[in-house]
Amino acid sequence: MAFNKMWYTIALGLLLPFSYAHTDFFTSIGHMTDLINTEKDLVVSLKDYIKAEESKLEQIKKWAEKLDQLTDTATKDPEGFLGHPVNAFKLMKRLNTEWGELESLVLKDMSDGFISNMTIQRQFFPNDEDQTGAAKALLRLQDTYNLDTDTLSRGNLPGVKHKSFLTAEDCFELGKIAYTEADYYHTELWMEQALKQLDEGEVSSADKAYILDYLSYAVYQQGDLGKAMMLTKRLLELDPEHQRANGNMKYFEYIMAKEKEANKSSTDSEDQMEKETEVKKKDYLPERRKYEMLCRGEGLKMTPRRQKRLFCRYYDGNRNPRYILGPVKQEDEWDKPRIVRFLDIISDEEIETVKELAKPRLSRATVHDPETGKLTTAHYRVSKSAWLSGYESPVVSRINTRIQDLTGLDVSTAEELQVANYGVGGQYEPHFDFGRKDEPDAFKELGTGNRIATWLFYMSDVSAGGATVFPEVGASVWPKKGTAVFWYNLFPSGEGDYSTRHAACPVLVGNKWVSNKWLHERGQEFRRPCTLSELE
Repeated sequence: MAFNKMWYTIALGLLLPFSYAHTDFFTSIGHMTDLINTEKDLVVSLKDYIKAEESKLEQIKKWAEKLDQLTDTATKDPEGFLGHPVNAFKLMKRLNTEWGELESLVLKDMSDGFISNMTIQRQFFPNDEDQTGAAKALLRLQDTYNLDTDTLSRGNLPGVKHKSFLTAEDCFELGKIAYTEADYYHTELWMEQALKQLDEGEVSSADKAYILDYLSYAVYQQGDLGKAMMLTKRLLELDPEHQRANGNMKYFEYIMAKEKEANKSSTDSEDQMEKETEVKKKDYLPERRKYEMLCRGEGLKMTPRRQKRLFCRYYDGNRNPRYILGPVKQEDEWDKPRIVRFLDIISDEEIETVKELAKPRLSRATVHDPETGKLTTAHYRVSKSAWLSGYESPVVSRINTRIQDLTGLDVSTAEELQVANYGVGGQYEPHFDFGRKDEPDAFKELGTGNRIATWLFYMSDVSAGGATVFPEVGASVWPKKGTAVFWYNLFPSGEGDYSTRHAACPVLVGNKWVSNKWLHERGQEFRRPCTLSELE
């Protein structure tokens, strides 16, 4: 009874932390922290199950030891032993009653409580989409930050607090996920890493034959027929009866012979092979290369002449009464477009309040679909976001007022404060905040005009990665907790400033929290008057 009560308490305790199930865990580190607590509770539950099994076995063991001694004595002189009436009675009692009780104990399933807890918690577990999303995030980080597979596998990343590594089985799983996406470039990289770790003697359940099977096909798909044949031969050495490998080998030999017959020049062949093996991803465009370079801190450097035009200052919001006696610190991050950073502009207490308000509402971040004008999820934005109104909390209201005072823009027509938390390799690829001419309905339902400006709070430091970059001009703005950056998306004429195209780089190490305010045109007619020149 006491045992059953203990399991009931555990099950109830595990139910309490959750009131609903989240989806898309991989898109928010903030929500993934819930999984840490879930796993910890399951470990506690598992250890309690182990203790229960050990207690059960200890009882059986004591019973066996006691009867072992008793039967040893009894079998040496059965008649003399049973001549004692107490021994005769106890033998009847043991066989009629006590052995039955022992049988019940042996048959008793001590796992019921643990299985019950697992059933309860399973509804809060990540799914295949989360696992695939997390795997793709690692591949994205590998590309963006030029990480080789060995570095990533050994967990040698900058700024890590808790070092971890990938097993050969983990590498194999990453390779399989890349394979299912027809991403043969990453399939080759991670299958080779898995093979390397096995060759180095790592004990693993991963099978070399399986790895070689995937690897040879991935290499063939990239045009390296010679390497594909070499890997297939190695596979056949391990498993001479491997049906697919034998078939592939015959096919490779046929293709090789056909190429020789065609008398293709070695120069043409090498050029073609080089072109094919250099293609990493279909979407690798010049902008993407610039974006990734900026994320790595390899962006364009300002000339000394331009740098001299950047200043830091104490700013009073153009003589705003709230800041005349206590101006804020402001510094120029970039000249064109003008990007300014406000330092110590949001306190740690305000940040925690905003995060606490937002966390229960975080959902997969959306983007405006230019065709429909509606919000939709997108693979190029990996984060979760929530919207906070000023009337919900004095803190949010105070933040909105602060933005209005320091920008001089009316926030009554602005969108609500958006709070975002980035997930594993969380990013937002290059985009515009404003609606372009080919998106006339982008903000039609708001009725407040285009997004004139963006205010972005950094609510956490990021150990590595996570910069806000502007590929068109080569600017990189790095997260710093308690600061905010501000820029205009539109020229005073109302035309869009295309140099403000920006992106949130993948978070390599750490947890990135931001919040932003998109200010709209309506209400700014006298605060930021229009000009006649289109680009002014």
